[in-house]
Amino acid sequence: MKNLKGKTVFITGASSGFGKATAYKFAEHGCNLILCARRFDKLKKIEQDIKKKFKIKILAFELDVRKQKDVKNKIAKFSTEWKKIDILINNAGLSRGLNKIQDGVLLDWEEMIDTNVKGLLYVSKEIIPLMLKNNSGHIINIGSIAGHEVYPAGNVYCASKFAVDAITKGMRMDLIETPIRISTVDPGLAETEFSLVRFRGDKKRADSVYKDIKPLSAEDVAELIEFIATRDDHIVIAEAIIFPQIQASAMLVNRNKV
Repeated sequence: MKNLKGKTVFITGASSGFGKATAYKFAEHGCNLILCARRFDKLKKIEQDIKKKFKIKILAFELDVRKQKDVKNKIAKFSTEWKKIDILINNAGLSRGLNKIQDGVLLDWEEMIDTNVKGLLYVSKEIIPLMLKNNSGHIINIGSIAGHEVYPAGNVYCASKFAVDAITKGMRMDLIETPIRISTVDPGLAETEFSLVRFRGDKKRADSVYKDIKPLSAEDVAELIEFIATRDDHIVIAEAIIFPQIQASAMLVNRNKV
């Protein structure tokens, strides 16, 4: 198992869900953290709590990964110390709406594509050259089972996650002659703010997604990310799909009470 103490981990979308849980998991290993999110008020509280519990260095800042110039400018301003990034977790992502294609909302489409696809590319474009300069690095992209199976009314969200899968594979091919490792983690049903965001704050509708089932937690997914990151350098967990026990595919879920 690889020792991560003192390594620098950059996590996007770190104010909640998988990003937040992963930040705590790497802090346990003694990693220094670069954390960004749109909701800086929530991120600041996480930063303060982690610093108090783990005594590590943290660079936290507000960032909307959809804004390419902001991504470029803010990363360019990192000090030399913070540019030595060992692990990048491309976690920022979201779903908006659950509409048939003919009823799709243009704003929803743009937000999903801009965040899930373009945002991942914008951040990776700035970090990969730093990893090449450091002659090491590991990029872990957070995808979804929606990147492997299309489901009804999932159209554009699924397309964005299929793109994450394709980009991940393309990264691995293009960087094969370098020491940089490329992985993807693709969760199924997980109880985070995902559905609350998808349904724009409609808690009743969001809660119905997880009714009568035991989904994955953010911590479950963070543990898988931790496992992938702690493999020795000659090992790449290229792709990991993680389901709760009651799920067999994107659409097949046992909703009997547990």
